[in-house]
Amino acid sequence: MPIASRASLITLACLAALLPASLHAEDAAKPPAAEAKPSAGEAKPGVVADGRRISIEYTLTTDDGKVADTNVGQEPLVYEQGKSEILPALEQALAGLEKGQSKKVTLTAEQGYGIVQPELMQTVPAEKIPEDARKPGTMLMAQSESGEQRPVRIHEVKGEEVVIDLNHPLAGKALTFDIRVLEVQ
Repeated sequence: MPIASRASLITLACLAALLPASLHAEDAAKPPAAEAKPSAGEAKPGVVADGRRISIEYTLTTDDGKVADTNVGQEPLVYEQGKSEILPALEQALAGLEKGQSKKVTLTAEQGYGIVQPELMQTVPAEKIPEDARKPGTMLMAQSESGEQRPVRIHEVKGEEVVIDLNHPLAGKALTFDIRVLEVQ
């Protein structure tokens, strides 16, 4: 989901040294394999099915009731069903909906962006962080040498060290999506 993509974020070049290759929040957030879903060829026209391009309008709220993201009144989110371009549990919940239908879907933290992993809290020298960003809650975009990007949040500033949180900003939170299917192609 494009939660962090619209935020103004600063790029760090230190992600490669901070994030072990074996730790990826996306892997932790993937639910077990789901049942087989009908492909686009088996489903009737206008129905969300694997292989179809889907346009949706959504509002995402967290378990505390705060709106985390919305595209209502903006460009729709377009994805291909069955390609894991959105959260797999959300994709599964939308299967079978028809153009024009709405649905409220609540995902657990595990189905969303995973649980908070303490090992993804890293302490770095303060000089690695832009001075104006050294405030708890500041969002940055870290980039590895290979170009992989990941949102990070300043968790704590301790003198000459800064604790950054490499967990997804929505990790550990139940998520509720209010979705309307705008188009099925």
